[in-house]
Amino acid sequence: MRLEITCRDRLGICQDVLTILREYEIDLRGIEVDPAGKIFLSFPSMAFEELQMLMPKIRLIPNVDDVKTVSYLPFEREHFEFKVLLNSLPNPVLSVDHKGRIDIANHSVTALLKTTDEALRGQFLADYATGFPRRWLAEQPEEPTAEKLELGGRWYLAQILPIWLNDQSGEPAFAGAVIHCQAKPIPSSRITHEETNAFNKVLTQHAGLKRVLRDAARMAQLHAPLLLEGETGVGKELVARACHESSSRAGEPFLAVNCGALPDNVAESELFGYGPGIFSHHPNGKKGIFEQAHGGTVLLDSVADMSPELQAKLLRFLEDGRFRRIGEEQMVAVDVRLICLARGELLEKVEQGQFREDLYYRLNVLSLYIPPLRERKGDIELLTDHFVYQFCTALERPIASVSEACLKHLSNYSWPGNVRQLENTIYRAVSMLEGDKLESEHILLPDMTPSFEPLAIELGEETLDEAVKRFESSLLKRLYPSYPSTRQLASKLGLSHTAIANKLREYGIGKQRRKRTSKQKSTPAPSE
Repeated sequence: MRLEITCRDRLGICQDVLTILREYEIDLRGIEVDPAGKIFLSFPSMAFEELQMLMPKIRLIPNVDDVKTVSYLPFEREHFEFKVLLNSLPNPVLSVDHKGRIDIANHSVTALLKTTDEALRGQFLADYATGFPRRWLAEQPEEPTAEKLELGGRWYLAQILPIWLNDQSGEPAFAGAVIHCQAKPIPSSRITHEETNAFNKVLTQHAGLKRVLRDAARMAQLHAPLLLEGETGVGKELVARACHESSSRAGEPFLAVNCGALPDNVAESELFGYGPGIFSHHPNGKKGIFEQAHGGTVLLDSVADMSPELQAKLLRFLEDGRFRRIGEEQMVAVDVRLICLARGELLEKVEQGQFREDLYYRLNVLSLYIPPLRERKGDIELLTDHFVYQFCTALERPIASVSEACLKHLSNYSWPGNVRQLENTIYRAVSMLEGDKLESEHILLPDMTPSFEPLAIELGEETLDEAVKRFESSLLKRLYPSYPSTRQLASKLGLSHTAIANKLREYGIGKQRRKRTSKQKSTPAPSE
């Protein structure tokens, strides 16, 4: 219960009020004096009859003008307003006392640490954050400082502001600090080499993908063509950009072309350019992607969809790095690193005669296979937390938490669109979220039965034994890039090393296939 007493200032008026409260044996929980002429009291609820006796007695105190009940004290309102404002901030904000123990933590902090403010209160911040300057705190500083701080697995540039109050004697006393963690780029001079690794942008806990990234980091330093295969949305372009940024070509252009989105006649002019007078909209001619990216990297997406004519010209270019623009006779020489992306069907297209075998082996000098998200169940929670944080920050709303039921729902889905589909799903859920926690009902996904590898298992005129062999061949071709040794593949499938080696040899997969094809005559590159 709260009372508001309106009065005129008089020495001893508060003492008179307290005397009456003692007479009624009221347990006073709070008193607040407003210099403008009001006294606020907070105490446990009491019967209406007792209140009717208490309030007239207070009104009889000299200089008291009025007494009435109120819903809250001014301090309680200010505290509530402060808490609402603090929890509405998208950035983590907290305060610590002079020994570094947490006093206040806003919702963004508790969401990051997956706990509550009650559980954090009284705990040492150094137990939860890396980089907190305990020595700075011990020196009782008067000036703020900026430090790189890791909280909940994320790095921030933290503005740390000292708090000074006046003690009972009016002397300034150090009371702790407020920490505001800003999700802004940290100056490069304060970042270690490990943190600048471009491959750190690829978030994963999956051992297979970590091995792929280690191989990619080594391949990034080479100049031979690189082939990245994997389903739509697994992050092939992200890995390709990381390879460019980690190479000696990082300061040069990185240009991407989707071969499947351009008509054949447009694709050739985009890649190789054309001379003056060929097209009216560019009477002086135009440099192609390869010339524009001189010294850098060219990314060819959906390379399996390239036309036979463009395949022939690309093969000629890979021979010596030279080509002719459309409508010109002189040769143009450029220095570019070629990275190609395919959805995993490139070898099948070679076998079907839809993609040149000689070009395939020129592009497949260095190759990596990126596994789909459904094979990386442990990455779903990691990526979900990342996307929730990223989109909440972008939308300038407090960081939402994700319920266990929601995470289980996400983990049980097959994700045919892989990481890109997960990203879009989380973006929609965060954008439409009205509360501060994502639940299963906030996740909208197409209904799908639990999926397995999209291998064709249609039984036509073939026998059961032939269908089983076709299934085995297709399965091994899909898995071999991720497990490129017979021992790794045998361990994955639960078979013996000898059995896997025999099957790879039978189906012409991996080294066995290369040995077989190396005996054949390679088709000479066509002349232009």
